[in-house]
Amino acid sequence: MENFGLSGAQVEESRAKHGDNRLTEVEGEGFWRKLLNNFGDPMIKILCVALVINVIFAFMGQTEWYESAGIAVAVALATFVSTYSEYRNENAFQRLQEEASKIKCKTYRDGRIADISIDDIVVGDCVLLQAGDKIPADGAIVDGEIKADQSALNGESHEARKSPAPSGVLEDDGAPMDFLNPHKVFRGSVVCGGNAVMRVRSVGDRTVYGEIASELQAEDDRDSPLKVKLGHLARAISKFGYIGGATIAIAFLFQRIVIGSSFDLAQMTLYCSNWLQLLDDVVRAVMLAVIIIVMAVPEGLPLMIALVSALNMGKMLKDNVLVRKIIGIETAGSLNILFSDKTGTITKGQLEAVTFVDGRGAAYSAPTDVREGLRRILSLCIARNTNAVISRDEKGMSVIGGNATERAVLAYGAPIFTDADVTVTKSIPFNSDNKYSASSVSGEYKLTLIKGAPEKIIARCGGCYDADGNRVPLSLDKVELAINDLASRAIRVLAFAVSDAEIEGESLPEGGWTLVGIMGIRDEVRPESIGAIREVQSAGIQVVMITGDRRDTAIAIASEAGILKGGDDMVLTSDELAAMSDDEVKRGLGRIKVVARALPSDKSRLVRLAQDLNLVAGMTGDGVNDSPALKKADVGFAMGGGTEVAKEASDIVILDNNFASIDKAILYGRTIFNSIRKFIIFQLSINVSAVLISFAAPLLGMPNPLSITQILWVNLVMDTLAALAFGGEPALARFMREHPKRREESIVSRYMWSAIGTASLWTSAVGMFILLSPVARGWFRPDEGNRYLLTGFFAFFIIMAVFNAFNARTERLNLLDNIGRNKGFWRVITLIVVIQVAMTYLGGAVLGCYGLTLREWAVVLACSFSIIPVDLARKFFINTDLKA
Repeated sequence: MENFGLSGAQVEESRAKHGDNRLTEVEGEGFWRKLLNNFGDPMIKILCVALVINVIFAFMGQTEWYESAGIAVAVALATFVSTYSEYRNENAFQRLQEEASKIKCKTYRDGRIADISIDDIVVGDCVLLQAGDKIPADGAIVDGEIKADQSALNGESHEARKSPAPSGVLEDDGAPMDFLNPHKVFRGSVVCGGNAVMRVRSVGDRTVYGEIASELQAEDDRDSPLKVKLGHLARAISKFGYIGGATIAIAFLFQRIVIGSSFDLAQMTLYCSNWLQLLDDVVRAVMLAVIIIVMAVPEGLPLMIALVSALNMGKMLKDNVLVRKIIGIETAGSLNILFSDKTGTITKGQLEAVTFVDGRGAAYSAPTDVREGLRRILSLCIARNTNAVISRDEKGMSVIGGNATERAVLAYGAPIFTDADVTVTKSIPFNSDNKYSASSVSGEYKLTLIKGAPEKIIARCGGCYDADGNRVPLSLDKVELAINDLASRAIRVLAFAVSDAEIEGESLPEGGWTLVGIMGIRDEVRPESIGAIREVQSAGIQVVMITGDRRDTAIAIASEAGILKGGDDMVLTSDELAAMSDDEVKRGLGRIKVVARALPSDKSRLVRLAQDLNLVAGMTGDGVNDSPALKKADVGFAMGGGTEVAKEASDIVILDNNFASIDKAILYGRTIFNSIRKFIIFQLSINVSAVLISFAAPLLGMPNPLSITQILWVNLVMDTLAALAFGGEPALARFMREHPKRREESIVSRYMWSAIGTASLWTSAVGMFILLSPVARGWFRPDEGNRYLLTGFFAFFIIMAVFNAFNARTERLNLLDNIGRNKGFWRVITLIVVIQVAMTYLGGAVLGCYGLTLREWAVVLACSFSIIPVDLARKFFINTDLKA
């Protein structure tokens, strides 16, 4: 065997010629590149435009420098928080990937076996493969025999037998992805049983695994649903701001030139002839327009989205959901259709023996229920005809070796093992021709133990054992009935029998066998998956199970999991799907619930067709073969136990491989979307009222009571804190009963417009009452510049927004609904009030605040609180349809 190995010189020569086994890393975005890309956010773009205009006027001496600084800080904070959150999680993900790639391979080097890092494998290396090993490169078997699980590459769940090839057969065969070749092995496959030596033929990016990984590095240009919605909102706000700004500028000039001249043409001509006065008015009109634009833009919204996403990313990680791309959280909440793998996601991903039926048709859920006579024979059949072994240590019992079926059988039989004094003399390994394995034993028993496919074994049995271990006639009809029942429940069946004849060569004389019984083995549906699937479906999301299993097995599992419910639900095989045109699939997509015998290409096609219908599509997967579909989907969920390539292609990694965690990710996504909507109600109510007041004031011949600095104070400082308050909103089960939001649907619903309209109109009306009413003006201390009146107005504007936060956080009449689950809300709201009270006395000329008396504060609080009953009345009378 030592002759298989390369010498040190040969290793260096091979590395120089073919390279090593490292995969080219996906070029990740560094912090600064992520930061730069985040400036592409639609809301950030509007802020940048406002910033440029404000800087120009600052240089002209028309605005204060700190106004421009305030906008710049708003932009910087929003982009920094979003960038840092995503960058931090991406680094955590890369650490997971690095841990997963620290694989050592038993490699023949310089006449001995050495543990070599997978990255250092070269072409020509000979690697020892044993059960449980992950194959490190592409190559061919040169000695021994193994069974390999290639499902990560081709989606096929059966184990492939791999053995040495005749000399020269594999040379330049030109079929690099020939997974059915009985001699080739591929990187990413797992050895299920046996021992063999492979010679490496391709390494790194030249392996099938590496080629697929390389293809995934192209950028996806499909915008997320949130980006689409924010784009629509940004355009609407831009239009509102620009039209409002232009209108106020024109109205101001009209007031100065036409109304100020009493509509007299001669006076208007005289006024315009004074070009210095006219220029000054034009500049003032443009400044008013800029103020309107700045006030219309919700400066705090990008920062709020970044904060709420960052807060929830931490919560999700505790629930085994690692978010790689921050936009993936909200996208999960917008899903219309979810294509899910079966194995390890809906099911447990591990085989379990669940029942035993004897030859008389009696069923036993546990081996300990079998009576002593039959139990000893069953124990012998399980323990002495297997390649798996039981290992015991301080952590308990585990089953190792063999294939998955043998491990499941041995684990089932472990509680009834007896110390029978027997020795295995001969054995026949399982093969596809016989479809059974056999072992002859001698000693206390002299029998041949047989295990395999029921159709091959039962037909050769002339009798069976009863419960006491006596040979009796076989109840064939009862056994067949049990087999059919188990098959209908997606349970595989394995038969056990004994023969008095010994193994002769590689065969066993047929006939005269005695049936011990049949055992049911299955990959159990996760109990928690059933409830999770039901909840996801109740959220209006179509769940489609995609599996490589046979049609009948897929139907049984999908029915148990609650995916299939009868009616017009459609179950297709890969062949049937391939026979349908794209238009036919699109017409029937809403009824497709299961795709059996699926190929990797089926997944990508279904995602593409769903997106053609403007649906938000999710995909789960764990194998290399799943990666293209994961990459193409609007949100790709990779399983934590899956391949590194699949995780690189995903947006979200489900660390515990559980469908219930996908359910949580969807709930978090919807929670974030609802939190964003609540914040939009809160902030746009402030901004629209500010615009209305700023629009009305000049037309009424009074100075604007709100400066850009004050609005920036509200949008940047107060709204940053409010973002923390709304970001802590709990994930409520009722969010999963809402219908999915359409991809092109406006982020501001009709219900939200009613809330924004009511709050902004009431705030504007009460604000103008404070500013213009002689009665209200009498509540504040008189002074030449109305400083105390304007201080009281600004305090009212902030405190009313605080009260409106309670209105915005719930659509229910109970304003304290679930507020106990957002403990930070009270703290943040209290902090906002404390800061505003402090600034009322410390703000000075920058914020235009000069302090208030207790009597003036009482007036401010009374006026501010009025928003509560007004909005409660709106909620009471509003048509509930608007809440959709």
